[in-house]
Amino acid sequence: MEWIGAGSLLAWVWLLLGQGFFWRTDVRLPDRRDPERWPTVAVVVPARDEAGVLPDSLPSLLGQKYPGRAEVFLVDDGSTDGTGALARELAAARGGLPLTVSAPGEPEPGWTGKLWAVRHGIALARERVAPEYLLLTDADIAHDPDSLRELVAAARSAGLDLVSQMARLRAVTFWERLIVPAFVYFFGQLYPFRWVNRPGARTAAAAGGCVLLRREAAERAGIPDAIRHAVIDDVTLARAVKRSGGTIWLGLADRVDSVRPYPRPAELWRMVSRSAYAQLRHQPLLLLGTVLGLALVYLVPPVALAAGLADGDTAVATLGGAAWAVMCGTYLPMLRYYGQPPWAAPLLPFTALLYLLMTVDSAVQHYRGRGAAWKGRTYPAP
Repeated sequence: MEWIGAGSLLAWVWLLLGQGFFWRTDVRLPDRRDPERWPTVAVVVPARDEAGVLPDSLPSLLGQKYPGRAEVFLVDDGSTDGTGALARELAAARGGLPLTVSAPGEPEPGWTGKLWAVRHGIALARERVAPEYLLLTDADIAHDPDSLRELVAAARSAGLDLVSQMARLRAVTFWERLIVPAFVYFFGQLYPFRWVNRPGARTAAAAGGCVLLRREAAERAGIPDAIRHAVIDDVTLARAVKRSGGTIWLGLADRVDSVRPYPRPAELWRMVSRSAYAQLRHQPLLLLGTVLGLALVYLVPPVALAAGLADGDTAVATLGGAAWAVMCGTYLPMLRYYGQPPWAAPLLPFTALLYLLMTVDSAVQHYRGRGAAWKGRTYPAP
């Protein structure tokens, strides 16, 4: 047990110092200044059965205080709950930026529904406004009134082709508070923001809820056609832009929030498990390595501490306790960002165990033919 505990502690020392300082939460929009000319922006919102959240999100887009020309294009992706009609009602009642609601019909073979809707929205925007930038945002994302202005100013000032912000997800219920901060923490561990933002680094990622994309960069990368099959579309999009020579930036949001509630653990479980195995490229060996890695990094520390104390083995207890302490220390900044108490940090091993089980369940559902299922659609591995 002693050498396993030592391995876990060494892993945490490496994660603390050598993984792009992923645990820090100070990666926010870069320094920005107002451009001499504000470019035209098309806001593209794919929406499928989103009537429950639109009243909290769409008015925030229509109410953007943007100095240039901007229009909103909401693409109703086969909704059955009146999403399109509600969007029109909200626009008529609230006013603000012009809104176009359209419906592209069922996606062609090889396309995910969301990217089919995005394709339709981009094509429509090109015809109507010839935008220089595209803001791709989800129907459950609310933006502060100056969000678009700040995104464009950052992109212009830093010469960025893609600017993405990880929306602050809702963390109100017990299960949201337990799982949501860890979700963003694990995402940052997998894709350290500082590595993403380094032009020469291979790491690329974006957060699909808020992506400002220069239209020329999208065309150069073949977006969205080149990624039409992607279940994890945001990361795949960022990779395509970076590989085509584009400059990208990803950070945490101050003005962008998700309004989607996850009141029950089953909903959070589906949110993670629907794409977890796709993240591992549907490879059993990667799944095995991930499970073993999660166990070593997150489960061994508390087990080693408990076993060492029970057996009177000071070395094992010390190694486990030290690893757990480092783990908690790296989690505290994310808890502060989400307004959660510091005493929640020691619960991270339990949350990691849940994520391990969600990942395994994702693989099980894939082999049962129900992988990557979302809102009535199931997508096979590409």
